[in-house]
Amino acid sequence: MVSVLPNDASMLNAVAALAALWALSFSGTGEPVPYETAVAQEREVVEQAAEAAATEAVETSLTDEQKLHMESDPDWRASARLYHAGGGGATGNDSLGCRPVPMRTVATDPRVIPRRTRLFIRETVGLRLADGTVHDGYWYASDTGGAIRGAKIDLYTGHGRGSMRPAMPLNMKTLTIVDAGDFNGCPPSWENASN
Repeated sequence: MVSVLPNDASMLNAVAALAALWALSFSGTGEPVPYETAVAQEREVVEQAAEAAATEAVETSLTDEQKLHMESDPDWRASARLYHAGGGGATGNDSLGCRPVPMRTVATDPRVIPRRTRLFIRETVGLRLADGTVHDGYWYASDTGGAIRGAKIDLYTGHGRGSMRPAMPLNMKTLTIVDAGDFNGCPPSWENASN
């Protein structure tokens, strides 16, 4: 079983933090609280909500292949960035001529991680996606980028800045990656995830 942070719990914690902030904004006498005090209280509430959210987890069952990848030594460790379509992000097709697939397509430096490599990224297993599905950890190196040099990867999240929300905890983190084989053609969509 792997534990991940659920999206719904994050939203509930954010609402609870805002409610607590509102309650803390006024003293017991009904008088406003000074700005500096309110900001300090807000920081504390947000930090407590983040800590509480980090302890909540979703359990997910792993296949035998996923268990093997989780237990094996990583083939690469790479610093992750996120990119999306729109707003100067991904435009058109990836470097293989395929349409990028949200939460599947990865841009790599092909001198480090070859294109057409099926990747298993441990930290993405169980990641709750915007539609409620849970990520299985498989990504596909089908894109490259001018800013991706060395042990860096870009995870494609979809269209618009909001698509990055589920993967935001991975941004600027070093991820452990296992070579899960090669793939032909284009990265599979979520409907064809068994490829």
